[in-house]
Amino acid sequence: MFIVNGVSGSSLHCINFGAATDIGCGWGFLLKYAVKHYGVRGVGITLSREQHAKFQKDIEDEGLQDRLEVRLMDYRKLKASGLAFDRVVSVGMLEHVGRGNYPLFLECVQSVLKPGGLFLLHYISALQEFPGDAFIKKYIFPGGVIPSLREIIHIMGDKKLYTVDVESLRRHYTKTLLCWRDNLLKHKGEITKRYGKEFMRMWELYLASCAATFHNGIIDLHQIVMTNGINNELPMTRVV
Repeated sequence: MFIVNGVSGSSLHCINFGAATDIGCGWGFLLKYAVKHYGVRGVGITLSREQHAKFQKDIEDEGLQDRLEVRLMDYRKLKASGLAFDRVVSVGMLEHVGRGNYPLFLECVQSVLKPGGLFLLHYISALQEFPGDAFIKKYIFPGGVIPSLREIIHIMGDKKLYTVDVESLRRHYTKTLLCWRDNLLKHKGEITKRYGKEFMRMWELYLASCAATFHNGIIDLHQIVMTNGINNELPMTRVV
C-alpha cells in the first residue's frame, strides 16, 4: 500500500517518492521493507525508547538515513508536527489507544494524511464492544482494549474517511499465535531460567488461549484501507 507518485511532505525533502509513516512502528521492520522495496520515504513514531534506539541503529547500520527516520513521539503530537504523508499505516496500535480515544486517534492520522491519501489500519477487533479479558489486561497488555469493527467504521464516517477495503485475517492470526507458542516452547529452558516459571506459564497460556479465541471467532483481526476524502484515482482492484 506504499507505492505512490505524488510529491511528499516537505519535512522529508521528498520529491519523487511517496512519504509514509508508521504510527506505533515497533522495531521498524515494516517501514524498512517499504523503503527497500518500494522507494518510500518514511517516518516511524514510537513511545518506546528501546524501540527508538534499535530502529535508529538499524537505519544507520543499513545506510537508510536519507530515506528513513524514527521519532520518539506520542501520536497525539501529530497534529502539531507539520508532517504530511501520502500513506499512513498503523499495525497493532489501536488496541492500546483506549476506548473513547478512537475519534482523536483518527483525527491525528487525518491531520498528517494528504487529501486522497491512504490509511491502512490493522488491529485486533471484536464483533461487539467488550471490556476486555481481565487476565490479559492485568498481565499481558495493561490498559489494552479491543475495538469492535463497527465502532471504527462508524467513526470513520463522521471524519469523512472513506472505506476502500476491509479484510479479516482471523485464521491467519490463529496460525501466527500457534507458531509463536511453538517458538516459546522450543526455548522454554532458557526463558524459564531468565524470567522464571511463572512468566513462562503465563505467556504460554496467553498464546494458546488467544489462538483458541481467534479460532472460535470470539475476536478477529481486521485491516481497513481508507482514504482521506474521495480518491477516484485508485486502481479498482486490491493490488495498489
